[in-house]
Amino acid sequence: MEQKKANPKVKNVSQCPYCKKCGGCSLQNMDYERQLKFKQSIVNRLLGDFGRVGKIIGMKDPRNYRNKAQASFVNLHGKLFSGVYQSKTGKTVPVESCMIQDEISNRIISEITRLASSFKIKAYNPETETGILRHVLIRRAFATNEIMAVIVLREDNLKNEKSFINAILSHCPEITTIVINISKSRRKLVLGSESRTVYGNGTITDILCGKKFIISPRSFYQINPVQTHKLYETAISFAGLTGNETVIDAYCGIGTIGIAASSAAKRVIGADSNTDAIADAEENAKLNKIENIEFYPCDAGDFMEDLTFSGERVDVVFMDPPRAGSDKKFLSCAVKLSPEKIVYISCNPETQRRDLFFLTKHGYKVKKIRPFDMFPFTAHVETVVLLSNLNAKQHIEAELNPN
Repeated sequence: MEQKKANPKVKNVSQCPYCKKCGGCSLQNMDYERQLKFKQSIVNRLLGDFGRVGKIIGMKDPRNYRNKAQASFVNLHGKLFSGVYQSKTGKTVPVESCMIQDEISNRIISEITRLASSFKIKAYNPETETGILRHVLIRRAFATNEIMAVIVLREDNLKNEKSFINAILSHCPEITTIVINISKSRRKLVLGSESRTVYGNGTITDILCGKKFIISPRSFYQINPVQTHKLYETAISFAGLTGNETVIDAYCGIGTIGIAASSAAKRVIGADSNTDAIADAEENAKLNKIENIEFYPCDAGDFMEDLTFSGERVDVVFMDPPRAGSDKKFLSCAVKLSPEKIVYISCNPETQRRDLFFLTKHGYKVKKIRPFDMFPFTAHVETVVLLSNLNAKQHIEAELNPN
């Protein structure tokens, strides 16, 4: 896959006025080409022992890529501000517009802040236990332009709520659904378990890899849709599906990878410990009229263990674990299942390196490695790795040199 050249206009990103106060974008001091080289070096250092690392896939324009924007609220000098948590102190830094968040979402957050102030709604202060407004979450489906606003409160007691919601819709007609969420947690930017929809149907629908996906407030959905399409396209191509395979989508979330791969496989089985995500995955399968896929609400390691006991034959495993990587139970069971191919997607090459050492010591060989820049201006990098089973009856001859 040919890498697109960085936008020549995106040189020095010091135009962000919040970079020194916020600290969220740790690579603000680098132009974009240098960022890509830096991330390439990280993956080369961590995964280069397993084989040649392909060239990192960057973005044409790395700004405003996030389809999920969130802001916390704070009362300062008698005024209401929205912003982001400072990486060092955890205090809210007032921000009018974030350069990596979607521009429409930025504007909606500004409007909600202004309207909340006009309605004299106070930000929640955890020290004094006063105020009610905690934070706001905006999710935008880039393909359909549907927009969700989630307003998070300390308690379900917002005065003049109906008038406030109507004012938001009047000034932000792009919004297609609004959800009120109640979070009593001491932790920051956390959605509570109690939600109610006050406008629309409480979800939005996006299109990824030609498939439709329903997204609810708590759904895990990749935040960079442009790069996610490239990432999944590469992962599925690495698997080399012919239509005869039984495929596992471990840590499946709302089913994005499994559903995207379903048209090229005989059968797909997904698992995730998040019951809300599994409910979304099942709805997404119905939405796309996919009949060769099934989902199970359980821990990925337990799921793999059950498969080994049942004697299930598996050809390909897609695994996309959280930053902590996979546990030994999952990896041991993956080895026992002995799929011909494992496609390992990771947002943390350090834990991926650890897991690759285990897999390569137990009958697998790394065949392809490809990094992706999913989070420009941050130090995070995503990688896709193809492993083949050296003990399989029909050894997979995958090219050592990535495309």
